[in-house]
Formats: sequence, C-alpha cells, structure tokens
Amino acid sequence: MTLRPITIATVAKSETASGTRTKRAAAPLRAVDGRVPGRRGLATRKRLVECTIDLLGSSSYRDLKVTDITRAAGTSPATFYQYFVDLESVLLAVAEQAVEEGQQLVDLIAGRQWGGAAGVTSAEALVDGFLDFYRTHRPTLRVVDLLSIEGDRRFRHLRTLILNGMTKALAAEIEKVQGKGAEVDPMAMAGALIGLLPQMAGHQGGFEAWDISFAHVREAMIRLIYWGVTGPKIPKR
Repeated sequence: MTLRPITIATVAKSETASGTRTKRAAAPLRAVDGRVPGRRGLATRKRLVECTIDLLGSSSYRDLKVTDITRAAGTSPATFYQYFVDLESVLLAVAEQAVEEGQQLVDLIAGRQWGGAAGVTSAEALVDGFLDFYRTHRPTLRVVDLLSIEGDRRFRHLRTLILNGMTKALAAEIEKVQGKGAEVDPMAMAGALIGLLPQMAGHQGGFEAWDISFAHVREAMIRLIYWGVTGPKIPKR
C-alpha cells in the first residue's frame, strides 16, 4: 500500500518586525482513503498519536507494535489503519507535532535585544526554551535523530525544519549586531550555535555521569550563544 500522508503542511509567509518569516500552516487532516475525518475521527487519531508518544517514553521505537498503540488507545488495529498506513506513518505524525511546536522557538530569537546584559538574558531565554522543548519531546526527538541518521529523508527533513528556522533567525540577529565587521559568516556561526543545542540537551546524562553539573553546562551554553552573537574578536593565527 502506498504511504499517504495524514497531514499536509503548507508554507505561508507573514510579515513580522524582523522581516518575512515562514510558517507551516496545517491543511485538513485526511484518513488513508482520502476522507476528512469528523470530530470523533479526529479525536481517535489524536488519541493514537498521544498513546504513541507515551509508549516511546518507555520503550524503543524498534520494539513498538501497532497492537501496543491500539491497546493503549482502547481501540483496534482496524481503526488504526483507517488513519495510518503503518507504524512509520504514525511516527511521522508524532514528529510533525513536535516540529509544529518547535517552530515557536524562533520567537526566542527574532527581534530580541542581544547587546549587553539584555543580550545575556536573550541567550538564557533561548537556551532554557530549547532545553524545555527537548525535555518535553525527548522520546520523539530521539526517534527523529535515529531515523535521520539511518537515512530516512522524511525524518531528516523534519529535523531540519526544527533547526533551520532558528538558524536563519539567529543569523539575522548576528548580522544586525556585528554588521560588516563579522569575522565569521553569520549563517555558519548560527548553524554552529543552534547545532550545539540538541547535542548538549541530549547528553545531559553523560555529563552527569562524568560528574559535570548540567547547571554548569547550561551556563556554558548561554555564554557561547552570547559570545557567538556579539562576536568578540580573537587573536589572529
């Protein structure tokens, strides 16, 4: 059976104080046969997605079965297949939900003050906002990372959507702060800074196993974001 996406995201542009921004606008949800579910159908689909998220928090996605999800949701495999073609398609729906919430992280970057003490506060808000997002969606993001590494382009695309908007927004702020004096390309600097966020968030257990306080790691992340945006010069080499 051909995989038919349950959700279709379209891209709309809106004008903000910081310029044109892209937003993902959700099109009507559709069942596998193409029909638009009613209120009860949408509630059933939502319950299946939420149960999948709960199960990912306690077991590996490789061990997850459709029957596990339907048992948790109090429904049947036949009902599951009305909304999802297979297990991967419900995992995609779970990932899409995280992506939609991840788009809001751009608001922690665009139009913020990045100079002086206000800049440190902005860096702190970005780090804490991302750490909260990661803690909330840890099981989902772990699946997205693993399937991206394994080469699944669909999950790689969703991972890119989470980080790309933040990277572009931070690059725009770096350009504002540093202007033509930037020693490093703003997109390169923004990519490096945003890229460190999920890596640090995902290795909290490792830091603690090495007796490194994660509170200190958080402080290091804040400083790196601040320094990267404000651009202190380094000696030539």
